[in-house]
Amino acid sequence: MTQTWWSGGTISRRGLLVTGAFAAGTALTTGPATGSAGGLAAPAAARPRATVLRARPTTVGLGRRRVRTWTYNGELPGPMISASTGDVIRAPLINNLPEATTVHWHGIQIAHRMDGAPGYSQEATRPGGTFDYVFRVPIPGTYFYHSHVGTQADRGLYGPLVVQDPREPLSYDEEYVVVLDDWLDGILGTPDDVLRRLNASTDHDDTLRSDVLGGVTAEVRHPLYLVNGRPPETPETFTGRPGRRVRFRVINAAADTAFRVALGGHRMTVTHADGCGVQPVTVDTFLVGMGERYDFLVRLKDGVFPLVAMAEGKRARAFALVRTARGRAPRQDIRVPQLDGRRLAYRDLKARTRPDLPRPERTVTVTLGMRPSGNEWTMNGKLAGDPYRLRVERGETLRVVLDNQSPMWHPMHLHGHTFQVRVPGGGGPHKDTVNVKPRERVEFDVQAANPGEWMFHCHNLYHQEQGMMGTFGYGRPPGRRPMHH
Repeated sequence: MTQTWWSGGTISRRGLLVTGAFAAGTALTTGPATGSAGGLAAPAAARPRATVLRARPTTVGLGRRRVRTWTYNGELPGPMISASTGDVIRAPLINNLPEATTVHWHGIQIAHRMDGAPGYSQEATRPGGTFDYVFRVPIPGTYFYHSHVGTQADRGLYGPLVVQDPREPLSYDEEYVVVLDDWLDGILGTPDDVLRRLNASTDHDDTLRSDVLGGVTAEVRHPLYLVNGRPPETPETFTGRPGRRVRFRVINAAADTAFRVALGGHRMTVTHADGCGVQPVTVDTFLVGMGERYDFLVRLKDGVFPLVAMAEGKRARAFALVRTARGRAPRQDIRVPQLDGRRLAYRDLKARTRPDLPRPERTVTVTLGMRPSGNEWTMNGKLAGDPYRLRVERGETLRVVLDNQSPMWHPMHLHGHTFQVRVPGGGGPHKDTVNVKPRERVEFDVQAANPGEWMFHCHNLYHQEQGMMGTFGYGRPPGRRPMHH
């Protein structure tokens, strides 16, 4: 039996928190437009911030369980990387894993050679090797980093990256970083074991898979769902004071799970999508696909409140607490009415910090499909081994129509760029990942302003590994075919 939401609670440790050093502006006003994708090379005078990322096997505690997995620096999530617009980040990777690996800087409009895409921008770093990632962060926002080799990202190889705006137009007192994840490593075997089981299956009704609303949302029922590396039985706790205005930065680092997020007892004002400012919109809940990020503001009430992320189609949830008073904490199965309230849709989002893109010069349709076996996922009929290549010319604006003819959701992510989602009335949000539901079409415009051979793929890790990986490439294709993992 579930509880109805209420407040009360005892103080626990503070979660991933960045103090409110940017609270001087006027609330929800519009600041100046931020930078573009051009000129991504680091200025010579910039001083890099150094965060060493040591990828290695380790043991982590997940509530009552202790499991062997792979992490950066023995931390789950990996270390928080903070910067301001225009800063240079230096992140030397030390590979102490038994496999080659890379680090991808998800959502950052980055120089191609630093993107961490194996076979596209760099060779994967071999065991015992190092690679020095050095890049400038041109645009503020909420981002994250993760391995881009095989199924490694479904272990613990991910971490948050926040780029602050020195001219922050929003007014708030502090901020919390909320990293959502699904977890199976060390419980169902390894992610590679699960991928082999999926590849051997013949339909979508086996014990691994899940379904909701007539459309399959995901490949795997993960046994645990985490907030900042913690399961519901030992929840992450964010502590604050009543009346304080707080910015939440929500990152979906999961391999296979879309989450529906709500904060009990509060409505949320969404201010950013994938790090890009949007005109403020107040809702009760939002759906965040794999690779997506949303920022929202709330004014905290007095009590102890459940922060819930429902795993769509999986009858499970990630769970944390927001505490502003003493008292008993709500149970992890508490009913949160906000989950059934007004839900954010892409059509609600209008760009705030970036201008609309120029009118597109042409339109390309990318069909998202599946082979009859049910375990091969395609882009325009092609698999990753012989990838579909979307050719662009530098400077052009292209309209891309994502036509999902499959029965599953596909969060499509484009490396090295942002795009503008088309919504009724125009002025849609700028994003780098867009969730395309079954039998749905989503359109976006993208300006080709960052030359390279870029990955364009589904951010469901298992769909990516089962073939839904293409290329967004400038001009004629390179002489050597990209390698795929």
